Parts: sequence; structure tokens; C-alpha cells
Amino acid sequence: MSAVRLTAPRGVADVLPQAAGAWQRVEAVARDVFRRYGFAEIRTPMFEATELFLRSVGEDTDIVAKEMYTFVDRGGRSVTLRPEGTAGVVRAYLEHGMNAGPQPVKLCYVSAPMFRYDRPEAGRYRQFHQMGVEVLGAAAPAADAEVIAAAHALIASAGLPDASVRLNSVGDATCRPAYRERLRDHYRPHLEALCPDCRVRFDRNPLRLLDCKQPQCAPFIASAPTLADALCDACRAHLDEVQALLTAARIPFELDPGIVRGLDYYTRTVFEVVHPTLGALCGGGRYDGLVEELGGPPTPAVGFALGVERLILALGERGVEAPAQAPEVFVACAAEELRADAFRTAMAWREQGVAAEVDLLGRSFRAQMRHADRLGARFVAVVGRSEAERGTVTVRDMGAGTQEEVEAAGAVAYLRQRLASAGA
Repeated sequence: MSAVRLTAPRGVADVLPQAAGAWQRVEAVARDVFRRYGFAEIRTPMFEATELFLRSVGEDTDIVAKEMYTFVDRGGRSVTLRPEGTAGVVRAYLEHGMNAGPQPVKLCYVSAPMFRYDRPEAGRYRQFHQMGVEVLGAAAPAADAEVIAAAHALIASAGLPDASVRLNSVGDATCRPAYRERLRDHYRPHLEALCPDCRVRFDRNPLRLLDCKQPQCAPFIASAPTLADALCDACRAHLDEVQALLTAARIPFELDPGIVRGLDYYTRTVFEVVHPTLGALCGGGRYDGLVEELGGPPTPAVGFALGVERLILALGERGVEAPAQAPEVFVACAAEELRADAFRTAMAWREQGVAAEVDLLGRSFRAQMRHADRLGARFVAVVGRSEAERGTVTVRDMGAGTQEEVEAAGAVAYLRQRLASAGA
């Protein structure tokens, strides 16, 4: 009886070697941008106490109500695979006393796995990855502008320079209650025409009526009163300053009253970075009440999160390719008795920083050359009998079809010079 071949669960994806280069490239861009903006990396656990997300994300959100992977562990505790990154970062900020040190605290995460039980589709998985930043302890509009600038810089540096920012304010505890009632007054005559989820949102969290994606609710969203007209003076001044700073930094943006974000913890600034043909690539905003909600002192905060899979898909659609991973040199032996010499040479070069490959299957010399070509090796270093006697190696340029015999002791320096001149 043959064993059943297992496959990955629905909604998760393997990142195969031919795709890993795109991930590495995007991660390298993110790390460089975060370094330049002064963000320090934090890595939080992949699961947390379920209560963390109930208190932060909100019980009435789709994430909590429909999408969380929650289970009871062997100790009888309810734990949840993290559906988003901010709550865990805030928990760590408080647990480790970062709130007692110099402020603001600027943190980032890169390709952190997240989990949501959602309908799988292109660029959307049940296990997905996010990168993002959090600035905790800064109330000034400059913090909002810096976070938005970092998000825009990341996407532009990755290869989408024509992305722009859509900006809005969702107000705060001063002006939002009155707007909620205006929104209920607008929707009340149309309750029967709303989708089932929006009928629930009407009572529990009317602001999320504006975040609905169901076609039947679109007309009511389009005609709804805008929160921009209801902002208090402080929220209006905050939004105006954010706009002024973005203008000064020459970051393209437009005000969009339809940007409300789907999580309960947002206050004042909310934004998305969008591409003209590819849609929203990341989103974020200010969450001044979340630290206090999780047991800390009143602490202003702002951040963003970006879906890695979505960005890589967008870059692929625009033809932005990452270089394939290939060895810089393949060390081939021209005689059976020289296999140890070839292996020793490859190991020595690796220790000096050269990406070197060597035959592991006992292939003939001709088969080794074919294999080096399939791997995409830039150069082949041939270890033959005559080379061994003279203390040299023959370095063959696979692209140009030329070769040169060089001293073995100087081969690494020679390779680096050739690779640099070729733009490797």
C-alpha cells in the first residue's frame, strides 16, 4: 500500500528557491529604509493570549469575528495565532518597560508571519507576511508624516515610484461620537437594504459601515456624510499639519474620506499607499488609545503594515524582477583524483566570502560544466592535473567564453575584480 502524498493546507504557500530572490530583495529594501529612518527591529511571538486581540483589534471587527485562528492549549489557555502585528508590539513595549525609557520608541518588523482564516486568492493567503513600523510615545503630526514617508519610501525603493498616499482622519473621542450618530441617521432608513454584516455594524460600530466591500452597500457609502466635515478643531489642525509636512517632503498624496481602516484602535490619521493600477499596497494610522487599552499609561502611537506577498505580486505585474540566486563560481575538477582538491578550493573560497559550488554527485568533467551552466554560474574554476602541478586554476568566464590561468593564491582577488567589473 503506497503512502498518500501530503500537500500544504489550503491558503498557505511555499516560497520556492526561484521565488526567494524576490523576497530577499524586498526584505533588503525594507531593512535599508528602516535603518535610514531610525527604526530598530523587534520580533514578537507568532501566538499571543486571545484577549490581546479582543481588546486591541476589537470584538466587532471581521478579524476577530471571522478570521482568527484561536485554540485552547494544553494548559487550558485560549491563544491566537497573530492576525496583525501592532498589538503584539504594544504588549512587548509595555511588558519590557520600553515606555519608561526615552521616547519615542521606534520599532520595525520584517516579513513577520500573520494568520487569518480568509478566502484564499491571488496575493492573499491564510498564512501571510507583513513588514511595518510603530512609533510609540510621539503625539506630534511629524510622527505621522515620518511613518507615511517611510511607507512611501519602501514601496518606491522596491520598484514602484509612482505610488501615492491616500490620507484621511477618523477623528478622536471628542468629535467621533457625534459623527457616529450622523452616520446612523443616514443609514437608518436603509437598514433592510444593507448586507447582514452592516446591520450588525450599525449598532456596534457604525464607522465600519464605511469599510464594507459588498456591492449592495456601496451606494450608501457614496452618499454618507464625511467625517472630514465633523472633525473638531484639534483633529483638523493635526490633519492640516500632516498635509503640510508631506507637501514639504514632496510626497504625493490626496485626501480620501473613504479611507477608514478596518481596526477599532485607529484615531485621527489613517492612510494607505496605493498604486494607480495595482490598488492599496499598505495601510496604517494613529492609535493613541491602544497602549492605555492594554494596561499602560496614555501613550500616543502611529504605524503602518505592508503585505509582503501583495508587494511582490505587484512588483511582478510591473516586471520588476529580482536577480536569480546563482553561484559566483563553480569549482570543477578535470580528473577523479582531484575531487578533494576541488572541494578544498571551494571551501577555502567560501571562507573568504565567495559564493562557490562544487560537484556533489561524482559527475564527469563535461557533466560538471553542463551543471555549472544550468546553475547560472558566472565563472568556472577548473582544477586539472597541470594546474595542480603549477599551483594555478583556470578561470573560465561562462558569459564571454574566455578563460585565463591564474595563481591559486590570487584567484579570490582575481574573481572579485572580475565580478566587480561585470557589475555582479
